[in-house]
Amino acid sequence: MTATTQQTAVRTGALVRALIYALLLLFAVYYLLPLYVMVVNSLKPLEEIRQGNMLALPRTWTIEPWLSAWSTAQIGVQPTGLKPYFLNSIQMVVPAVFTSTLLGALNGYVLTKWRFRGADFVFTLMLLSCFIPFQIVLIPSARILGLLGLGGTVTGLVLIHAIYGLGFTTLFFRNYYEAFPSELVRAAMIDGAGFFQIFRRILLPSSGPIIVVTVIWQFTNIWNDFLFGSSFSNADSQPMTVALNNLVNSSTGVKEYNVHFAGAILAALPTLVVYIVSGRYFVRGLMAGAVKG
Repeated sequence: MTATTQQTAVRTGALVRALIYALLLLFAVYYLLPLYVMVVNSLKPLEEIRQGNMLALPRTWTIEPWLSAWSTAQIGVQPTGLKPYFLNSIQMVVPAVFTSTLLGALNGYVLTKWRFRGADFVFTLMLLSCFIPFQIVLIPSARILGLLGLGGTVTGLVLIHAIYGLGFTTLFFRNYYEAFPSELVRAAMIDGAGFFQIFRRILLPSSGPIIVVTVIWQFTNIWNDFLFGSSFSNADSQPMTVALNNLVNSSTGVKEYNVHFAGAILAALPTLVVYIVSGRYFVRGLMAGAVKG
């Protein structure tokens, strides 16, 4: 290959890379444009939004819409903001994610390292639960929560989300532990280690990547859920998504779009932070075995 040909190939490769980067940048701008509109207009007075051009930067910067969405927004007939419902979501998400992750890890451990007759059938049934639509389980779940006295409570929402997410968490951990060396488990058994001792000292310390995947998956699904929250909660136990819907659809006579934008960002902020902080670990966890099987 001559020097001229090499230079041409290098220039062609650089041009292709530049075009790819430009195209990716265009897609990123297009994807982030709604977020930009929300942030910009949440910092404008309502009068400025009504004047037009929602893409323009604020002429008068204000955080009043954020304060209103958080603590003084009108939701229905009760003068309250999103703050108490944000706390409801935290109280719902944390125990539900912890419970479903722990039980999924135990299920994956049993289905791979303590196999029993019918283990594959049990796993198939749990995998089937991942494809059951939310709407199908509404009436049975409502009946069970009523019998347990947990209807309209945050505890009831925790129970529903933990159980519904169990199929996914079991799938993740089962596929991850399938690739884990069984010889280590057998050696621990020979040394006299018991069921929970092996799980706590051998399996869990090596499960960091899949735990991150499971936590992010469950946190996102539970935090963003609307159907279960609107079906199984009351005025005092509503999660953030239901309260945001009430805020946007509240009949106050005047649509406060700046407050609505601020409320939507507040509702999305936790999942955004989770992905920003641990997004790279999420990809590593997937590559480490979460989608194998």
